[in-house]
Amino acid sequence: MTGSGGIRVTFWGVRGSTPCAGHQYARYGGNSSCVVLEVDGEAPIVFDLGTGLRPYGEALGGAAHPYRATMLLTHLHWDHVQGLPFFTPLQHPDSLVDIYGPTQADAELGVVFSGMMQPPYFPITHEQLAGDIRWHGIVDDDFPAGNAKIRARSVRHVGATLGYRVEWNGAIVVYISDHGQGCGAPDCDDFVPPDVLELCDGADLVIHDAQHTVDEFEAKRAWGHCTNEYALLVAQSARARTLALFHHCPSHSDDKIDEMLRSTQELSARVNGPRIIAAAEGTVLTIGA
Repeated sequence: MTGSGGIRVTFWGVRGSTPCAGHQYARYGGNSSCVVLEVDGEAPIVFDLGTGLRPYGEALGGAAHPYRATMLLTHLHWDHVQGLPFFTPLQHPDSLVDIYGPTQADAELGVVFSGMMQPPYFPITHEQLAGDIRWHGIVDDDFPAGNAKIRARSVRHVGATLGYRVEWNGAIVVYISDHGQGCGAPDCDDFVPPDVLELCDGADLVIHDAQHTVDEFEAKRAWGHCTNEYALLVAQSARARTLALFHHCPSHSDDKIDEMLRSTQELSARVNGPRIIAAAEGTVLTIGA
């Protein structure tokens, strides 16, 4: 855990679109989006509920102890929600989580989620878990979670999607897992929306979508994701200190991500930009200490 200042950031899932397995994913990992923030003596904050949520729950001891947390869901695509049914701490009857996510057009957030977690798609509903889940639909909101200040803003993707800024224990961590620079034409590809700059402004760490290479992007511009170079543009424009390339494409091997990391680091050095890392499953960072 952290000491007197800062946030401990643990990456439990870093892939986008679908989890994947194989020797080519050994170093960066194959679980989909899930990142946990921790500060001593306070309930954790969890970004997204992808398949990385399952090993996180096992590391906590499964259903042996009650669990309390704030969970910040960016959107309802499968790669960001598949872990919740397998999060064993919610099998404890005294567990309680507050899940915040984008307000849905047709029904409340929890009702819409129930459409994915019910027979015949899954054997039980989330209401049948022993623990308690409180759902909160939000749009562009600011709210507390314990001593943390959270800001949510809409970002460009395919469907309602949020990015999050967490200010906590003297540090700022921003999470924008899915962001499509090609969404929302006629914006040019190097346009950074004001809401995104507001989220990232002066952050200690920005965790940002970097699913495509520049060469791949043209054929995939409607997919709702961006390039590693655009992720750098966002972080540099907002004067962030560190950028973590995230939401790695399932077709990208460890070696390909290494290549994207090197090219982004070289570009950042040329423009006096932020420190660049590539998010890897199991990585633990202490931010802002």
